Amino acid sequence: MPKIIISGGGTGGHIFPAIAIADAIKAKAPDADILFVGAKGKMEMEKVPKAGYPIEGLWISGLQRKLTLRNALFPVKLLSSLWRAGQILRRFQPDVAVGVGGYASGPLLYRAAGRGIPTLLQEQNSFPGITNKLLGGKADRICVAYERMQRFFPEEKLLLTGNPVRKQLQQSKASRAEGAPHFGFDPERPILFVFGGSLGARSINEAMAANVGLLRERPDVQVLWQVGKLYEATYGQCETAQLPNLQARAFIDRMDLAYAMADVIIARSGALTISELQFAGKPAIFIPSPNVAEDHQTKNAKALADKGAAILLPDAEAKAGIMAQALALLADEPKRHALSENIRKGAMANAADRIADEVLALAKRKK
Repeated sequence: MPKIIISGGGTGGHIFPAIAIADAIKAKAPDADILFVGAKGKMEMEKVPKAGYPIEGLWISGLQRKLTLRNALFPVKLLSSLWRAGQILRRFQPDVAVGVGGYASGPLLYRAAGRGIPTLLQEQNSFPGITNKLLGGKADRICVAYERMQRFFPEEKLLLTGNPVRKQLQQSKASRAEGAPHFGFDPERPILFVFGGSLGARSINEAMAANVGLLRERPDVQVLWQVGKLYEATYGQCETAQLPNLQARAFIDRMDLAYAMADVIIARSGALTISELQFAGKPAIFIPSPNVAEDHQTKNAKALADKGAAILLPDAEAKAGIMAQALALLADEPKRHALSENIRKGAMANAADRIADEVLALAKRKK
């Protein structure tokens, strides 16, 4: 019976791939004993148990960009998490430890490597965060989603697998004819889908609110705008949200249908979103979040833009350019077709299965 610890989280972009890896391990080794380790107070402490896996929390958080009390507490939290990680490892006795990025993966993977436990990192972005860069030298295997990652990690440890994507999206049979009516749209008219993650993206919402005039001039263009749970009160009833050709929602329950019906998509460029859109094969305008470690979303989007697989619109230019870019792309069918074909080339099927195979191989090596 392989015993496996999976550590990391903080955002859906870390959590959902981690759960997909765990599910793939279970499909291959039903007797596997899997324990998650996350950060106390973060969303993994809710999402992982809902997926059917036990989780333990570490008292850890990231460094802030300015001097704050949280930064002053960071050394204390780090020492506490290292001690707690050691406790968990001694008690659980895993055969392998998997890090998917996020606050908790650093202390857990560091202590695991120090105890001689085989470790695997899953790096989702084209530019790794500081935690994975620090752990890369100690890891036994590093599964990546982008080429040329030998710039950051030892080449002999790398395996290009892609990012795990929910099977509902990876194997989606949804159609425009099904998706448009689900959201109250006419499938014969242009559809724009705008979203910024489950919580929402402030600058994208501000840009949408500021472009009410352009949208009012184009009643033929239908827009699904996911404002996010954090911003529902602010933007859910704003002037833009009241337009008859626009649907503003806090949360999208059927992303497969939203992707299927859209002619153009505007989104943040987190690794998970990009991986989903590679399977959906839709033309995308990426507005990278400036509030992420190492500015990795800009590097993700640039990696695609350089291949003609997406349009990169800097966050600072979103208010001025979001709707002009979207309307221009809706009017340019050859450009949309080229973007769709090029982004689809990056889709890597069965990423979770390939990563699970590596995890189980490392577990056997430990035994």
